[in-house]
Amino acid sequence: MTGPEPASSGERAFLPAMARDSLLPFYDLTSRLLGAGPAHGRLVAQADPPRGGRVLEIGCGTGSVLAAMTRTRPDVTLIGLDPDAAALERARRKLPEGVRLEQGYADDLPLPDASVDRVLSAFMFHHLPPDEQPGALREVRRVLAPGGSLHLVDLESGGPHGPVARGLGALLRRLGRGHGHGHGHGHGHGQEPPRPHLQGADDLLASITDAGLVDATVVRRHRWVMGTLSYLRATAPA
Repeated sequence: MTGPEPASSGERAFLPAMARDSLLPFYDLTSRLLGAGPAHGRLVAQADPPRGGRVLEIGCGTGSVLAAMTRTRPDVTLIGLDPDAAALERARRKLPEGVRLEQGYADDLPLPDASVDRVLSAFMFHHLPPDEQPGALREVRRVLAPGGSLHLVDLESGGPHGPVARGLGALLRRLGRGHGHGHGHGHGHGQEPPRPHLQGADDLLASITDAGLVDATVVRRHRWVMGTLSYLRATAPA
């Protein structure tokens, strides 16, 4: 096998974590080596859900953000969503039994209207094709309770990228023919799977506002080994 095939979930396709299913066991180790843990912790602290609240993470992968939330806020109800069944199985092994994990897509959330207090997204949004991002943000708006909020961390386009980022990017392009990981969605085996779509924070804020959320803002920016990280927040109208 010379390159990855998009994995399939029902009628839709997606690329597996680390570009190939066989590399999924190394996903958590790679994240730790790159220092993703502190970013996860900052996102959890920023979200600060209400006591006893409900928190959804879209593109939860192997569950690292949810695990961070369980350590600091065991009182909240947690829901994780990802299209990759193998990643969800790994998440189940690291998370308490009470965490609900769903296989699905960010633009078709299996939740009722106004049913969660917080929606989290970590290093996932740029893996959605541009034509799927508006639908995903509209779904976030739909499932957020009035006054609830979206909290998102992602890489910015145009930021500085050091040798580690360039080296890892070259490796992933070699493995995945330039594509991203399992949070990205495709439309079937017969079509080109999506490429990562980095964008500036201002463009993402505009898309969030177009979806009906308010007070969209960049909470903080900082340098990371992979580039510039932006932490965003937006609120569902009361």
